[in-house]
Amino acid sequence: MQSESSEQVRSVVAAADTRGKHRISAELKRLEQETRFLEEELELLDKMEKASATCKEMLSNVETNPDPLLPVTHGPTNPSWDRWFEGPQDASGCRCWIL
Repeated sequence: MQSESSEQVRSVVAAADTRGKHRISAELKRLEQETRFLEEELELLDKMEKASATCKEMLSNVETNPDPLLPVTHGPTNPSWDRWFEGPQDASGCRCWIL
């Protein structure tokens, strides 16, 4: 009876150990795959241009070319609208409670 129970324990331990080894090897393979992916990504980054040069080029293009979706205006279309965006001419003339 004693030997049967010890054999069952050994078989259970061996099965659990095999499952543990499989999990460890699967985790190791996943980490190796992730390492390879990161190394490939680093190689691609090394081959790319510097980001600052690309940003400077894009900035110069944006600053020199007008936006095609916005109309080109030279000064206000209606000068009377400017008074709404200016502050009061003198403090005594301002009767608003917000300011």
